[in-house]
Amino acid sequence: MDAQSRGRAENIDPADQWVLNPNTGEYELRLSNSAPQSPVPGPRASRRGRPAGPEAEHGRGGAPVREAPERDAEVPQPRRRRGAEPEPPPGRRNRRPVKKKSKAKKIVAWTGGGMALVLVAAGSAGYLYLKHLEGNVSATDVGSAAKQGFSKDDAFNILIIGTDRRTGKGNDHYGDKNSVGHADTNILLHVAKDRTNATALSIPRDLVGDVPDCETNQPDGSKKVIPGSSQVRFNESLGQEGRDAGCTMRTVKAVTGITPDHFMMVDFNAVKTLTTAVGGVQVCLKHAVQDKDSHLDLPAGPSKIEGEQALAFVRTRHAWGNAGDLDRIKVQQQFMGSLMRDMSSSDTLTNPTKLLDLAEAATKALTVDQGIKTVSTLKDIALELKKVPPKNITFMTVPVKDNPADGAIHKTVILNPDLAPAIFDAINGDVSFTDVKKKEKAAKDALAARLKGTRSAPSDVRVRIMNGGAVGGSAQAALIWMQTEKGILKSENAGNAPAEVSRTTLEYAPDQAPQARELAALMGLPGAALKPGKSVTNAQGLPTMSLTLGKDFKGAGVSLTAPAKAPEVTDKSTADKVECAS
Repeated sequence: MDAQSRGRAENIDPADQWVLNPNTGEYELRLSNSAPQSPVPGPRASRRGRPAGPEAEHGRGGAPVREAPERDAEVPQPRRRRGAEPEPPPGRRNRRPVKKKSKAKKIVAWTGGGMALVLVAAGSAGYLYLKHLEGNVSATDVGSAAKQGFSKDDAFNILIIGTDRRTGKGNDHYGDKNSVGHADTNILLHVAKDRTNATALSIPRDLVGDVPDCETNQPDGSKKVIPGSSQVRFNESLGQEGRDAGCTMRTVKAVTGITPDHFMMVDFNAVKTLTTAVGGVQVCLKHAVQDKDSHLDLPAGPSKIEGEQALAFVRTRHAWGNAGDLDRIKVQQQFMGSLMRDMSSSDTLTNPTKLLDLAEAATKALTVDQGIKTVSTLKDIALELKKVPPKNITFMTVPVKDNPADGAIHKTVILNPDLAPAIFDAINGDVSFTDVKKKEKAAKDALAARLKGTRSAPSDVRVRIMNGGAVGGSAQAALIWMQTEKGILKSENAGNAPAEVSRTTLEYAPDQAPQARELAALMGLPGAALKPGKSVTNAQGLPTMSLTLGKDFKGAGVSLTAPAKAPEVTDKSTADKVECAS
């Protein structure tokens, strides 16, 4: 029996049983004649919600609500003096008013903005309700395409996929009637390791490239490798030939060199339900729009849209710019920024009913990989993203140019080879596209601290090289480059490392620091790659350093040092700014 039903059995409003414990900073369920229950994150609210404002701060009859005791592990029942009137049952006793500021601060601590952040509303209720929300989330097993878990200590990449599958009532006039759901909208969200910034990189659905072979899990438990395709639209990486979201993740890696850690997939209904849950999203238009295809009808200037109208807004193409997908992407990015601001506004954060509606809508809308299918993990992702200031969340699109193969009628695009690689390298190197001076200074200071001091001559550097996830033959190629190009003759190929690593590392003993600095300078190793530790013995019985080539190794002689500054991108926006679609 859940807390709500128990509360009703005692004729107590369940919302009155959630009180803030100032020692733990958590809301706890307090029942009569019982010890405090385990703390549950989130605002004090029942399944059916409790309105913010005066009603949330007072019990029935206007009695002020009292906060939880300061120290006691248990809440003893009060003793009645002889002849005194009996005290009202729990939930109806007079309580001290809860300060609005502290309550709002607590809710903000559990809430954020953005597509991933909507899930933090799951922290607004008790354990049983969390399990109910978890049952709303659909999960797809994409095998090795996604990580098995989520780390709160690392940078992470989440691929957000919006499909054009016509599911749900009222969606019959959108998308392809017979589509199984292609990758119609694609945003690769990179969140920096230090949480000072994030980048949302849109990938056009009409980008032409290669879709690699991908292994998929079939309903009967068997595995099937779906052959890749050459020079096809990016949106065919999902749905076509039975490809799943793991195929789209692998295609992102093939196109950009950036590895997605997880995916979140939504369909048409997600836009309608999420915008309705927050009570509408503020948008702005530079000119009035009446689109007969999407049925969007909005005046110039600001408007508040939700449901069917919100879906029409993000689906419309012919009303924006050159009536193509690239201009629609800009509008979708502006819409995303507005949705993030509305979800993190005080109107949403202090309204338990909205939060619970948002939790229901978000979890029902999502399909994710097995590694992040639990609500607690989704909440962790949301909280990590919430740490990023909106002004440092950058929206941009993969640089492209018209596909020459299309001829006079341009239908598709290809990567711009002059602009795209620098953007991909910056994201892979965890470099911000906004002015994060604190982050840049810390990175430079860390590199300087690791590389300062004397350096050895190349001929004195002793190192054994292992392949820890780089392409086959990388250790031997690095060995040949060191010996023939850099004069590091005391080097040897030690084969494969015991385990794969994502980043290249150089481990050295304290007395080998000058050798480590010299090798780092010659190879272009970042300061983070230098790992003080211990030496090993080489084939000649001498102490030597260990260089493990990770998945980030780009080839012998190719620097691994991330760019100190991201390339200039003219067509970008940030989540804190209000822009009008044109």
